[in-house]
Order: sequence, then C-alpha cells, then structure tokens
Amino acid sequence: MKTRNKRLLGQLVKDNAGLFMGAALCTIASVFLGFMTPAVLAEVLDHYLGGMPSRLPGPFDQWALSLGAGGNTFAPLLGAGVVIILISLLNGVCSFYKGRWTAMASENAARSLRDRLYCHLQELPFSYHSHASTGDLVQRCTSDVDNVRRFLSFHLMNIITTALMVGIALALMLPISVKVTLVSLAVMPFLLVFSMVFFKRVIKSFRAADESDGRMSAALQENLTGVRVVRAFGQAQKEIERFDEANRDQRDKYISSVHLEAGYWGLSDAVSSIQIVLTMVICVFEAIAGNISVGDLVVFTSYVSMLVGPIRQLGRILSDGGRSMVALERIDEILRQKEEADPPGAARPDLSGDIVFDDVSFRYDGGQDVLNGLSFTIRSGETVAILGATGSGKSTIALLLQRMYKPQSGRITIGGHNLSGMDRKYLRGRVGLVLQEPFLYSKTIYDNLRIAAPHAGRPEVEQAARDAQAYGFITESEKGWETLVGERGVTLSGGQKQRAAIARTLLKGGDILIFDDSLSAVDTQTDALIRRNLKERRKGVTAIIISHRILTLREADRILVLEDGRLAQEGSHEELIARPGLYQRINLIQSGLSGEEEPSGGMEGTRVPGRTV
Repeated sequence: MKTRNKRLLGQLVKDNAGLFMGAALCTIASVFLGFMTPAVLAEVLDHYLGGMPSRLPGPFDQWALSLGAGGNTFAPLLGAGVVIILISLLNGVCSFYKGRWTAMASENAARSLRDRLYCHLQELPFSYHSHASTGDLVQRCTSDVDNVRRFLSFHLMNIITTALMVGIALALMLPISVKVTLVSLAVMPFLLVFSMVFFKRVIKSFRAADESDGRMSAALQENLTGVRVVRAFGQAQKEIERFDEANRDQRDKYISSVHLEAGYWGLSDAVSSIQIVLTMVICVFEAIAGNISVGDLVVFTSYVSMLVGPIRQLGRILSDGGRSMVALERIDEILRQKEEADPPGAARPDLSGDIVFDDVSFRYDGGQDVLNGLSFTIRSGETVAILGATGSGKSTIALLLQRMYKPQSGRITIGGHNLSGMDRKYLRGRVGLVLQEPFLYSKTIYDNLRIAAPHAGRPEVEQAARDAQAYGFITESEKGWETLVGERGVTLSGGQKQRAAIARTLLKGGDILIFDDSLSAVDTQTDALIRRNLKERRKGVTAIIISHRILTLREADRILVLEDGRLAQEGSHEELIARPGLYQRINLIQSGLSGEEEPSGGMEGTRVPGRTV
C-alpha cells in the first residue's frame, strides 16, 4: 500500500477512532469467547467423563467440584451446558455491537470522504475541470468511495480476527502438542505466499476494471447530457455502439477479476480441506498412541476448523482490500490536485475603475498563443463590444477577467489593482458572466434566477426578468414561476435559457457585466430590447459584450476587433464601418444577408414588460 493511501485510510480510521476501538474490543472479546467453547467441551470429555485432571484454573475447578458434591455428576455437565449457552449469548452481544459500531464508523468515514472530495473539487482550478471527465469524477465520488466504505465495514475487523485467531490458536495448541500443531498449520505458509501474489495481481486487475468503469460512466453521462444533439443528428445507433463497446470492455475487465477471485477461492478451499484432513489424521494417530487425549483431539480439530473460516475469508479480505487500494489511489489522485489559492493578504478592492490589459499573452496547456501581447483599456462605466473570428481570444478575455485562468505574461488590472492579487471569490462575485450556453439547474424558473441572489425578493426577480425579456415566456408557462426547467434547462429553448441567464446575472449585480455571445439565440428585435433595457439599468456598470452580430455591437461606446490574439481595430461603429478591415467586411456581409433593422427610435430607453419571443 502506498504511503499516501495508508495516510488517507489512517485518517479515516482516526476520525472515527472511538467507534472503531469499540468494534475492535468487541472483536477481541468475540474471538476469545469462540475459543472457550471447545475448551469447555474438552474439559467435560477428559475430566468429567474420562477422569483426567482438570484443565481449569483453581477457582473454576473448585466451583465445578462444588457442583458435583454429593455424587451429583449431572450438575457439572449441566453447569458446562449453561456456560456454553452464556458464552454463545455473550458472543452474540459482542457480534451485534461490533457490527453496529463498524457500520456507523464506516458510514461516517464514507460521508467524510465524499464531503472532502466534493469540497476539494469546488476549490480546484477551472483548468482541471475543463479536462476532467465528469463521468469519471462521479464514479470516483460514488463507487470508489463505496469500495472504501465496504472494506472498512466488513474487512477491517476481519483482519484483527484472523491475526488474533492464529495467535491464540498457536498459543493454545503448542503446549498440548508441538508436532500436531506444526502438522495442522503446515499449509498456512504456502497459503500466505499465494495470497500475496494474488493481492498484487488483483490490484492490477481492479485498477483496469475501475478505469473501464469510469470510461463507461463518462460515455453514459455524455450521451444523456447531449441527448438533444444525438437525436437531432440521428446518432442514436452510433451512441449505442459506443456505449456497448465501453460496457463490453468493463464486463471483460470484471470477468478477468472474477476469474482471479474464483481461482483463489478454489485453491483456498482445497488447502483448507487438506488442512482439516491432515489435522484429523494426525490427531487420530496421536490419540491411539496415547500422546493426546480425546479432549485434545476435540480442541485441535475445533481450533483448526475455526481457523478455516478466517483463512478462507482472507481471500475476500485481499480481494476487497485490493479494490479499496485502487479506489483510494483514484480518490487520492483528485485530492493531490492543487487547490486554487489566493495570494497572502488577497485584496478586495473597489472594482469600479478602469480595466487594463497590459501586454497580455495566454495559451492553453502549452499550445499556441491565444492572446499575443494584447493591450487595451476599458474605462469605468463604459460599454465595450468585442468582435473577432473563432479562436481570436474573445471568450478567453472573459475567463481571464474572472481569473479562471492566469496569463503567461503581462498583467490585468481593475482600478490599478492586479487581478492576481485579488480574492478570487470576491472578484467573481463582482464580475457577472453570461455564457452562450448557460447552465440552468433542474429547479423551478424562480429558484434558478434566485440562485445568484438568494435574498432577493419577488419584485427584484420580476424586474430582472423584464429587463432580460424573460418575463413573458415565464408568466405564460403552464406553472408560471414554478415551472421546472429540467436538467440543464432542457425544457427551455436556447433563447429562453439565455434570457433566464441574463436575468439571473442582472439580479446578482456587480461592477462588471460580461455577455459572452449570450444573445446569439434570440432574434434581433429582442436583442435590441434587451440591450436598451440593460443600458438603462446598468448605469455606472462597466459592460463587455462579445458577439458575432453587428446589430448587437453597434451601440457600444467602443468596439474592439481581435485578430490572431491581437487588437486589430478599435473605434465606434461609424468609425469602423468607414475603415477597411474585418469589421467592415462582416458588416457588409450581415447587412446584405439579413436586411434586419433595429426597432424604431421611439422605443429607445423603454421597457416592454411581458413580451414573449
């Protein structure tokens, strides 16, 4: 077991030390009680029926003699029966509390591990989540944690039981007969060596099986998330084949693991049977020779039979232990990831100042530069639009402003304060971002909007919906504000999701609002109405609008045109359409193709509550 895995498992046990300690004490008591029954039977056979000297310590022997006073030979036998019954009852009580406390401790450990994983995932940088497989992460937080829980619940005490039983058996059997003891346990070293070989192979097998399970979970999660796309492009059969391939691979990996376990169980059964037969044969011969008594024969055969169970259980311990070690490794892979951290003394400055990109360069994972020495300034309260071809770095600017990523060179400041020195949660709380593909939770529309501002009242929520042109479709829905939007907002159209997301961001407020192509799914008239409502609402708020649509950009105070990660053009709409370049070309293309016009000037600055699109 790797050192980190030992430390993680040890921490889980330490956090529930009281429960595990109580379960361990019950386990120890149960093992000792288990060895007492054969000892009582041996005493009856040798002493009371065979007339041999008593095996009992002085006080117990005197008590037994008092039972037989007056020639009553039945009383000691009855006393022995009562003792066996009491031993069984005590054993049952110990087993009950061992199971109860172990279950409580293992469930607490699993809950703690899940919480730790979930909280750690929340603190990992955006770059980690952009590459990680959601299905695999879900599998690690569920199945892998459950494997650890099962090991703690069923097998941690079994390790104590096995070790203790072997030790006690040796201590009790050796004084009676060294020869019989050595013969009885002759096959155990072979079984232990084979167990170690099995353990190493089973870890490798379970690692492959768990990774395959993660791939299957990822395939399932992607298919269910993208079911609309799958249906729209008629890819259902292809997705079925893809899932079937992952499912078949998982089956093959687990069958390979089952074959390993079956081989071990078969061999351990054979070894255990050989062990019992050897013990019976040597005990019979030794009893005939007068080297051991009938009671000794009962003790040896009973103790060896008692050892068969734990030895056979060793296979299950090793199997589930190997699975748990693999699970701990996969869990630890997440926990080893470095959390996103703020610098010491992270600042929470006023974010109403100018936004300055100063010679900023950025690339994703060692690829080519997305931004290459980009420099520009957005003045406080200004509305700036950004236009550029796909891959020119528009969305990257939005992510950098929320410090989802850090630039490789250059600096970004707001009001003269460097983003790298700010409290990231404070920064993201003050910089609102609406994405082209917004994420909505499987809740009511009202709850989805209030996520951004849990303390907002109904009037504030409704006003934000009006400003985002979402009020109409919400109130006209079957259940109005209590309409469930489905997972990821699947029951809403693209335009409705975008408008709900805009309303949510407006309700949140902030010093800076970024709209990353978040009006792409609405028609131009609704686009214009939303922008005009936003213009009235966001007085004093700096706004950045990223879009491919000229009609969305034209009313901005300034427009930045990006090409190959650099600032190619800058100016107002009128200045840029008069200047040769990318903006002029796109304007000519869109003007010629769409023929769409802005709503009439009489609507400037007005709101249109309840309008649906």
